Amino acid sequence: MFPASSRQGMQYSQGSLGRVFVLRLEDGEDLIASLEGLAREKGVHAGVALFMGALRDGQMVTGPEVATIPPKPHWESFHSAWEVLGMASIYPGESGPMVHIHSSLGRGRESLTGCVRIVASVYLIVEAVLFELVGVDARRVMDEKSGLHLLSLGLGCPDAAGLMKRRPIVEQSRKCCESP
Repeated sequence: MFPASSRQGMQYSQGSLGRVFVLRLEDGEDLIASLEGLAREKGVHAGVALFMGALRDGQMVTGPEVATIPPKPHWESFHSAWEVLGMASIYPGESGPMVHIHSSLGRGRESLTGCVRIVASVYLIVEAVLFELVGVDARRVMDEKSGLHLLSLGLGCPDAAGLMKRRPIVEQSRKCCESP
């Protein structure tokens, strides 16, 4: 719809809401793989998911060991059953949709907040709502300085230059920002 722009360092890309998916993830499913799989299956190239429920096992980064670039992640594992509330962003990466999840987990008086990575097994149920974003010029690109796949805007997503004006919403959501 509108190309990505920047003002004094901040980048942005304007788009619209597309489809909305309501998800129920079952005990034992992997939250990360499930979100990436649905995005791939349904052609969601950009989106935001909100979720709540419980996770059984997984790993998360709760910040860097020391505030240096590139960061050395501080890993925490969680086991058994932890309540979870979080959100995820989905943008195309080198090999398809890439999910970036931040959440807070709690069990008794313990809590963890950070970036859920590698695996996150559902305990009982996780409810989620995935909002598709169409017309945004966004991808995840490996940043050499940080060593992370960071959000990059304005790299020429075909939909961002006006494809939305020419195609119905269902078709455009399948065509926007396909990985090269």
